[in-house]
Amino acid sequence: MSGSGSGSGGDGHAQGGEGLLAALSARPGGPELLGLAATRADLALVGGATRDLLLGREPRELDVAVEGAADALAEQLAERIGRERCTITVHGRFGTALLSWPDGRIDIAERRAESYAAPGALPEVRAGSPEQDLARRDFTVNAIALALGGPERGRLQAVPGAFEDLAAGRLRVLHERSFVEDPTRLLRLARYQARLGFTPEPDTAALAASALAEGVLASVSGARVGAELRLALAEAEPLAALGALAALGVLAAIDPRMRVDAQLTRRALSALPRDGRPDLLALAALLLPLTEDPGHDPEPAIFELLDRLEFTAGQRERASRSALLAPALALELALVRSPSAVRDAVASAPLETVALAGALGAEQGQPHVWEAAGSWLATWRHVRLSITGEDLLAAGVPAGPEVGLRLASALRGRLDGEVADGREAELRAALEATV
Repeated sequence: MSGSGSGSGGDGHAQGGEGLLAALSARPGGPELLGLAATRADLALVGGATRDLLLGREPRELDVAVEGAADALAEQLAERIGRERCTITVHGRFGTALLSWPDGRIDIAERRAESYAAPGALPEVRAGSPEQDLARRDFTVNAIALALGGPERGRLQAVPGAFEDLAAGRLRVLHERSFVEDPTRLLRLARYQARLGFTPEPDTAALAASALAEGVLASVSGARVGAELRLALAEAEPLAALGALAALGVLAAIDPRMRVDAQLTRRALSALPRDGRPDLLALAALLLPLTEDPGHDPEPAIFELLDRLEFTAGQRERASRSALLAPALALELALVRSPSAVRDAVASAPLETVALAGALGAEQGQPHVWEAAGSWLATWRHVRLSITGEDLLAAGVPAGPEVGLRLASALRGRLDGEVADGREAELRAALEATV
């Protein structure tokens, strides 16, 4: 296990740091950050941003440590980026500020030391040195800082073993009580495994298994666990993150009924269009096992779980509906053939429900269900009439329910290929419809 002391990156890494500064200048917010750093010596790029630049990856956001006030730095950066474009969120208790704008975001934290009054408690923070700020982090590969200004500009500083672990693709905690003090690091371990393709080194893997066996996740609020789970679901490859969570035993610790069906989830995600929510579809697939007990109403159990994890009402509704409705929708789609009948079956179901139902049909040996769901998601749901109710009223159809019924009949004809595209054909079909 690496110690938690801090060390210089050495001359080679100092030279490499100049290259990192150049790479940073090409990132959203980078020029403004470097311009401000030219006037002060207390700014450093830290954590995942430094790690990703060293790996030649695109950082998701820029993580910055500062000696002074985080909110003041956020305001100064916002003025350089364009105050009207920026939103600043400040968490005074932890000395942090988030600056976001349409093109990027910068997470700012005052350099600090942390201590934990009890396992799973929120940290108690106090001003700290650069060494203490690195020592409070989760994994060695995230405990690397790049000085952005002053005489140390371009120099890298890291905890012992950080550069070696980065080169070897290893995830190593900084001390033996890391997972006990902050059990959410267990979820981060899985996320970094999936995102970076890194492997926990043996001692870290053993500490994670021991912490889970001791039930440390129970010491953390559902809100914090839920926040980390949402980050896992939002990964570019959510299935990889969920698989890592399951392999570590983290999912079972959150709720033993949740299960990752990799083939089913992968298939459903492949059908989901761009305007769908892959995170909520992956969550719905996780929740499917909760619907399989015929002796119990699954809805209260799903709602209780998602409420405990503090998913928003909208997230809870969309994911739970998909898990609850997809099995029945798969059965219904197995019985219909025409595009209009598929439209009637899916009704107002969320896109995630339809994708999951199609995947369930394929898994159950019903290729027609998969094809019907895919066709609806890709093509049929976009079919629209050129005519409107105003056209029917102008043609003499009396105002009232008949207008809607005739439009619906014409749309069914369009979907099923019985009515040609174009206003004339659609109007004729609507006027000739039997309603």
